[in-house]
Amino acid sequence: MIIFGTKGYLYQLAILTLVCGQCGNPAAHTLRKRVTKFTLFFVPLFPVSTKYLTQCTFCGAEQKVTKEQAEQLQAQDAGGQPYGQPQQQNRF
Repeated sequence: MIIFGTKGYLYQLAILTLVCGQCGNPAAHTLRKRVTKFTLFFVPLFPVSTKYLTQCTFCGAEQKVTKEQAEQLQAQDAGGQPYGQPQQQNRF
């Protein structure tokens, strides 16, 4: 008996302030990466699909973006600082 399937993972990459295409409000948007992985005996082995999307925190509308667009948006966030990483402080 072989048990296989898929499992989804959701990663939050950044939080950006953008104008929403749905409601038209300048609001915070979360940039997310959704990865679906193939599992064998409940162990994730390799990614099957990867999708990037932004979600408006005001109205909840989601919009798909390409990998290149997601990388550009992530680079704009905090001057290229990866989300969740501590910022370096310069000491004089």
